[in-house]
Amino acid sequence: MSNVSNQREIAILSNSKLGLIYLTANDWALIADKAVRRKFKPGEKIVEQGKRTRGIFLLLSGTASVQIPPPREINAGEACGEISFVDELPATADVVAKEALDAYFVDNSTLQSMFELFPHLGSRFYHSLAAILSRRLRAVITASDPAIAKPSASQS
Repeated sequence: MSNVSNQREIAILSNSKLGLIYLTANDWALIADKAVRRKFKPGEKIVEQGKRTRGIFLLLSGTASVQIPPPREINAGEACGEISFVDELPATADVVAKEALDAYFVDNSTLQSMFELFPHLGSRFYHSLAAILSRRLRAVITASDPAIAKPSASQS
């Protein structure tokens, strides 16, 4: 892969407001160096419910659909497979490419080795995952009870 292409992909990942927001450009360069690039066709499953991902996917281009209520899209710069990555259990939802999609895949053992070498990377990575999981859980809760989204007078 060319250096320009690599820099472009790192920029996509590091500029995303919905991705691993606490990682630095240097963190992304380390991850990109160890990641495996994967291509998905429209309709192809990136993550399959009931199966372990054994790593995490970082979308570089394209859009995918998370197949749980409420259905939602994820885009370039976002991660998927994060729940299975964190708890090492089977995935909770299918994630399907809506269009041709490129992603980095980084397996658990590679990431754990990187976190041992660079503890601050691990700290920023998990802090970012916590922010993603929190935001996504709030979206599910709000969809099931819209009243939760509106702060009460005492919270304003």
